[in-house]
Amino acid sequence: MSQLNIADATLRELLERMITARQLSPFDAQTFGKQGGAATEDAVLRWLAKEYDVPFSSLDAVEPDRQVLSLFPARVLLKEQLLPLRRANGVVEIATSRLFATQGLDALKAMTGLSLKAILAPTESIQREMKKHLGVGADTIGTLNEEAGLEVVQEGSADDADLDSAAEDASIIRFVNQVLRDAIELRASDVHLEPFEDEFRIRYRIDGDLQEVPVPPSLKRFQPAIVSRVKILSHLNIAEKRVPQDGRIKIRVETHEVDIRVSIIPMLHGEAVVMRLLRQNSKLRGMSDLGMNHRELECFRRVVQLPHGIVLVTGPTGSGKTSTLYTALNEINDHVRKIITIEDPVEYQLKGVNQIQVNEKSGLTFSRGLRSILRHDPDVVLIGEIRDHETAQIAVQASLTGHLVFSTLHTNDAPGALTRLVDMGVEPYLVASSIEAVLAQRLVRVLCPHCKQVDDSPTAAAYKAKLGIPLNHKIYKSVGCRDCRNTGFHGRNAIFEWMDTNVEIRQLILQNTPADKLRDAAIRDGMKTLAEDGWRLVRQGVTTVEEVLSVTTAKEVSRTSVDEKDDGGETAAALAVAR
Repeated sequence: MSQLNIADATLRELLERMITARQLSPFDAQTFGKQGGAATEDAVLRWLAKEYDVPFSSLDAVEPDRQVLSLFPARVLLKEQLLPLRRANGVVEIATSRLFATQGLDALKAMTGLSLKAILAPTESIQREMKKHLGVGADTIGTLNEEAGLEVVQEGSADDADLDSAAEDASIIRFVNQVLRDAIELRASDVHLEPFEDEFRIRYRIDGDLQEVPVPPSLKRFQPAIVSRVKILSHLNIAEKRVPQDGRIKIRVETHEVDIRVSIIPMLHGEAVVMRLLRQNSKLRGMSDLGMNHRELECFRRVVQLPHGIVLVTGPTGSGKTSTLYTALNEINDHVRKIITIEDPVEYQLKGVNQIQVNEKSGLTFSRGLRSILRHDPDVVLIGEIRDHETAQIAVQASLTGHLVFSTLHTNDAPGALTRLVDMGVEPYLVASSIEAVLAQRLVRVLCPHCKQVDDSPTAAAYKAKLGIPLNHKIYKSVGCRDCRNTGFHGRNAIFEWMDTNVEIRQLILQNTPADKLRDAAIRDGMKTLAEDGWRLVRQGVTTVEEVLSVTTAKEVSRTSVDEKDDGGETAAALAVAR
């Protein structure tokens, strides 16, 4: 490496790194360093473009021509970091960040016979556009296409030894690893591998929404080998293709440990794979970081300190129920309490907490494990989910015998949890005497801070009027940019609905009162609905009206509208139309 005589250590390190990558000559690096330019790759490349009279592009407003891209082998493009952009007057413009690495351009000229013109662009921009247009694992697929020794076995083949060999191929291993790595980097909660007649689709669930990942067109050929690789990692039977299989993978990416739940189901055109990513060492937030309003937070802090009773968290799948309960456990986890959990699966590992993993194949179910837990003298018990009458009955009995019980239910709102327990066969008097509080929650997407814009449309003004928001108060809309993958959102926040079981509600439970009546009583006691809590985030500029409407029901919207403004139902009608 060239030793540059440049005082600024940061700039010197950057320039030396660019020399090694053949982005700069030592002479050019020394010249730029003496001028004292900014210590960024972008600044160096812009200067270099002027010195050598080479065009420069940030690629922000450039869309590569897919037809031109198809003229060049993806493997070479990725290896040499070359991005074909367009063809004009018989010359193909190629973006590169390595002006002095000419062997890549020479190789492409020799392969295609085309005239090429170099355009300088930042490395990050080139890599971003390559992943976008060439697809995840394009270099790997290119390698597979060129390896004559690898024959991909089609579904239905009788020779599973060949399939096993294909799954262990280095390129297939790299491809699956890359898919998982990208999913983790993009904060995906699930990875979907979906077979269709003429394509093998990959999608990541990010912030609750599925986003399709660009893949090479030839990926379909390698579908059986990819699925088999996932099966091998999950310790599943690669020869079994007729029945569903469930497995588990544990991986480490840098400092992150990720537990992956794998589900494989036979479909019409092959086996579909869904992988749920559970980050084991994710840092738990404090209760004040959950995003609750003041009343809900104070109520939550109060109930987690109770000596006994049941606290339920309800909501649909993927609404953050388990994370909220772990936050509560973390709050009360100390040396004077014994805390035991039984879960399927264990999503977080808490120091000082005894955690049990459900294993139904070996007979360790929620109900059986819960009976054993109670013989271990716990103070606090967390049940991953109340799924049946037996588990519900044991949970109630545990609370009545001096234990504080946390658990989850799949219901649409807080009052519905009480009627659900009765429907499961728990006697109303037991529900009334054991349930201390119910928390319902949903997740709404958070506006991207880099691209959100003030929404001054007539629709936004109508929303403000209907929801009682001052007209001069700013609310925002989603736009989309590079940082948020053009979704307009980055991350999610919870909205909450907290219901205490006061004397009136307990009496209504004893009378087997419908959920609507329970809801009315809870609202009179100060409960804010899910929709109402969503409007709070809209007013704060955290999310959009449309996002709140997408995760709440018409009934919740209607109830909130009547409460916030008595307009004879006009608000409810307007919002219902908006849905």
